[in-house]
Amino acid sequence: MGIRRHTTPVVALLLFLLIAREIYPYTEPLNAEAIDGFEIEKLASGFGGPTCMTWAEADLLLMCDRDGGRILLLNASQDFSHTTIISNLDHPHGLHLTEDYMIVSEEGVLAKYQRSNWTFGNRSILVEGIPSGNHQTNSVRAFPNGTLIWHSGSTCNVCQENDNRNAALLWVDPVNGEHGVLASGVRNSFDGVWVEGAGYVFSDNGRDWEGDHPREEINLLVNGGAYGWPDDDPEHPVPEGTIAPIATWTPHTSLNGLALRPDGSAIPGLDSSKGQGFTIYGTVFGSWNTLLPQGHEIVRIDFVPTGLNETGDSNAAWTTEVTRFATDVGTPLPISFSPDGTLYYATFGGNGGLYRITAQT
Repeated sequence: MGIRRHTTPVVALLLFLLIAREIYPYTEPLNAEAIDGFEIEKLASGFGGPTCMTWAEADLLLMCDRDGGRILLLNASQDFSHTTIISNLDHPHGLHLTEDYMIVSEEGVLAKYQRSNWTFGNRSILVEGIPSGNHQTNSVRAFPNGTLIWHSGSTCNVCQENDNRNAALLWVDPVNGEHGVLASGVRNSFDGVWVEGAGYVFSDNGRDWEGDHPREEINLLVNGGAYGWPDDDPEHPVPEGTIAPIATWTPHTSLNGLALRPDGSAIPGLDSSKGQGFTIYGTVFGSWNTLLPQGHEIVRIDFVPTGLNETGDSNAAWTTEVTRFATDVGTPLPISFSPDGTLYYATFGGNGGLYRITAQT
């Protein structure tokens, strides 16, 4: 009886922590805080599951709403009121907009819509049939030459994929849908950004259930490179013949959305035009793979040039430093700088919200 009286409160506490861990990130962020000198402002809510954000014009913001299966157009000059411009989508996770068309990343499908101002139609499928499981196809970006970069997650935690288009970055021709593998061994890369003079920088989140292995990664793309998964383990975090990350963050916290800080932004960082390097901001969603909540923050990632690249190793050209910029922000996923250099992010799940971070006046 004595043992039962002592263990019951312990079990109850563990159950409470487990439930709180699941609920806490999706509640309204009560203690969201940026570093000294900056403030966080909530602008709008009710979006369900925001997964991507792209500024189309100075006052017009495009957003993917995964749970609503739609693409939204938000008007900053009208208190971020929104309209649905594409609907009936299957878990949209990314978009790429040009003057003539919009590319939308759905679950296992990359589709193209012809554009006439803010009307989209004549949907055509560029790529389809990519398997989904633990993860799905995520962001779609573009190289300067117009070739698309499509992020494709793994179907599992750890396995040998049956389709080499999973756990990879893919290149896709936006005209005819021809595609192939740019990089393999990329377990679950959510987002990436093109940086002039450096290349393509992308996030990648590692396996679960192995304690402090592995740390979440920021990588530089090497065409044809392998990035370690599923062969990495605690004793071999970077298996022989694979490419090491250039920056890392807390294990199992899900570092996802990335945004390149524009030169001159009031948000702190490095100005590439001054030869300082560059700064990327990233969202850290948080994870169910921890007893107590972790993540739920926005990080600053500084890339400083070293001038040491004689070996051809792109990683050797940069040193990096990752620091916390904002904390207790809920479940941040997409992040984007507006044309005037202001930083915006959105939280996923429940009553998804749009937030802005500015310098205090």
